[in-house]
Formats: sequence, C-alpha cells, structure tokens
Amino acid sequence: MTPTSTDDSRVLRRYRHGGPTGQEARLMAHLADHGYPVPRVYETTETDMVMGRLHGPTMVQALRRRPWRAYSYGRALAGLHDSLRALAAPDRLPRRFSTGHDDRLLHLDLHPENVIVTAGGAVVIDWRNAAVGDRAADTALTVVILRVALLSGPVERTILRALLRGFLTACRTDPVPRLADAVAARLADPDLLPAEAERPRRIATR
Repeated sequence: MTPTSTDDSRVLRRYRHGGPTGQEARLMAHLADHGYPVPRVYETTETDMVMGRLHGPTMVQALRRRPWRAYSYGRALAGLHDSLRALAAPDRLPRRFSTGHDDRLLHLDLHPENVIVTAGGAVVIDWRNAAVGDRAADTALTVVILRVALLSGPVERTILRALLRGFLTACRTDPVPRLADAVAARLADPDLLPAEAERPRRIATR
C-alpha cells in the first residue's frame, strides 16, 4: 500500500495491486462504532481508501524520541490487543488460526509501526489482514515481530526488550500456545527477504 497526501485533514491510501478496501472500510466503521481507535474512512474504490489524517508519530518513532517510555508503550500495546478482543467480530471476515470456538477479532499485524500516537491517544491502522480466530495467534504474531526486531541489531535492542517486557506483563492473552504458528506465518510472508527469514527461524529453535 502507498499513502498519498491529499490535504491536512485527509490522506489517500492506495493498494498498488488492488485490495479488500470495502471489507477493510466496513470493519473500521464497525470498530469506530464500538469505540475502538481507528482512522475515519471517507470513501473507497477498488484500489483506494480516503481516510482521516492522523497527526502524530508511529509508536516506533515515539520510542526513538522517548526511549524511557518503552515499558509503558508496551503496556499500551497490550491494552490495544485486549480491547480488540473484547469486541464482537463482524460477519464475512476470513477465519485464520481458528479453534472453532471462542474465536475473536484479530488484527494480525498489530505492532508499533501500525500504531499512531496522537494527542488523543493511540490509533491502530492497517486492517487489511484482519480475521476471526484464536486470540492467542494475534498476541503471538506481535511477540514474533518484536523478537525479530530484537535480533536485527544492537542499537535499539534495550528499548525493544523493555517494550516486549511491558507487553507481555500487561497482555491478558498468553501467546505461547500459538508461537510456533506465528513463526510459520512469518516465514510464509512473501515479502520476507531470505536474510530476514533467519531471524524467525532462530526464534523457533529457542
């Protein structure tokens, strides 16, 4: 997807190869109606979404500016997971990591790059992968993404470790039962470079 500026209040997000914009917009409207923090969607086509512009850094950018807040940001990320799990899932979403019972609404890419820290609070973006399934899978995918980032280099390792610790301390859903599935899903990502694939493999062997 490619974000393109329109004006100070709206932004155009374009799927280069088309995408489920209608489904994503309906889901975001459902979430907004239930008080979950998402951008407002104004209109969609088969390839484009016009949304309200969010003013603020991503959680990653905010961490770089205020690294001492890493633990509290991790707890905030856990709160976004827990709040999402409390909502009923709308109809017509695909099923992934399904248990067949007690399936919940999953974002499946809920990590600090997809959280915008605005003056009014954290807002979650990029709902194209949303599905219905086992709540532990969503938590496990976030843990894998954070652990992969931890393996990428020493500069931000201490910050990310504190973020992960805050997330695991506060999140009410245990990721362990789905960690192997989350690693497999990460390895199956077609956008993953061969060199990057070594990081989730290292997690799988621990």
